[in-house]
Amino acid sequence: MKSDITIIGAGILGTSLAYILSQATEKKVLVLEQAPEVAYHTSRRNTGKVHAPFLYDPQKKRLFARAAALGFEMWETFARQKGLPFKRDGVLEVSLDEAGTKRLEKYMSWGEQNGLEKGEMKFLDGKEVSKLEPEVKCEHAILCTKDASVDYGLLTKSLMADAESSGASLLLDTAALDIDVSQDRVHIRTSSGTVETGYVINAAGGMSIDISHMMGIAKDLTDIHFRGEYWQADEIYSNLTRVSVYSVPRYSEYPFLDPHWIVRHDGRCEVGPNAVPVFSPYGYTFAENAREFPAKLAEMLSSGAAKMLFDPQFLSLAAGEFLSSVSKTVMINRVKEFLPRIDPSRFHTRGTAGVRASVIDSSGAFVPDAIIRDGPSSTHILNYNSPGATGALPFAAHIARHLQELGKITISKKQCGPWDIGRVIESVSQA
Repeated sequence: MKSDITIIGAGILGTSLAYILSQATEKKVLVLEQAPEVAYHTSRRNTGKVHAPFLYDPQKKRLFARAAALGFEMWETFARQKGLPFKRDGVLEVSLDEAGTKRLEKYMSWGEQNGLEKGEMKFLDGKEVSKLEPEVKCEHAILCTKDASVDYGLLTKSLMADAESSGASLLLDTAALDIDVSQDRVHIRTSSGTVETGYVINAAGGMSIDISHMMGIAKDLTDIHFRGEYWQADEIYSNLTRVSVYSVPRYSEYPFLDPHWIVRHDGRCEVGPNAVPVFSPYGYTFAENAREFPAKLAEMLSSGAAKMLFDPQFLSLAAGEFLSSVSKTVMINRVKEFLPRIDPSRFHTRGTAGVRASVIDSSGAFVPDAIIRDGPSSTHILNYNSPGATGALPFAAHIARHLQELGKITISKKQCGPWDIGRVIESVSQA
């Protein structure tokens, strides 16, 4: 097959890119996805939340924060247009001690800097929280009303259908095995044959570092994969709270999130996710992790990630996450700290686990924001994790602007779906 632009990855970001590029440009767009359907992995294996950007440092996670701020209205518009779930239900972020309360105060400042209006966030003490949510026990909390529950799998499938209607092509069950760049043309050897293209966009999520390394890009970076697991609550807890309840993470410098109480768009309640280190972007099973362990360990030991392997605090936290994986009680009891009425014995079914990747730089530090690296006939989007689904559409518009500045595309159409693409690009570029 031949194309002008080939996108590797049909997760929510790759699909958003296909949607925008197929509608706003004259380019022939092809999407390669090694899974049997779009949004097969992290894009649908998540909390299903459209996150308000009060959690994100406006300096360290500037691009993520801006994209998330714009993503709320864009997803709401798209979901309403397509008749898909979009439940604006809000979220409580609770603190259990003085340190957590200080963190909430910082979140209030971040939220304002990231564009939330004062009426969309309220700082509450424990008594005020009890009046709103009688089952929640905490010292303080932020109630944010600009937070919603969706089904990102359905949203992604609908986006891809529109992209295909606009001329984009999709190849499923097609993995990129080797990539060769010569004379401004790229040849991608895949499991289904060879693709010839003029430009590659690497939006491969958990495989993005591997794809970039395949093309000799971002060799200074590596990644660590974390499996997020969930437990479904018994129906007796269906109306325990009206909103989802998150707690302030104890160690913000690490990507270990304390499990949340999640109320999904259809009313199902779950506890999760934890963050168990695994050795593959598809590390859902012991067999997969065992198979990938030797190569991943060797990669980590030869990169900045080696620092993590000898960091006592990281290892201690990782051990705690492993314990929460094998012990339902340990995981549920974390949420029990602010929802004391829940009983681990009332959780009988595991939810759908997902794996996300966090990039580590050469100094051994986790990179907080998304990374965009250009190479020969290619652009690589790395470290695109939470709140990636929330900001996928505006972030894709940002990438379109980037490609136009590189002279790779011309945005020739003003309207892209229900949005003026120029205005979206201008808004997200303020980051």
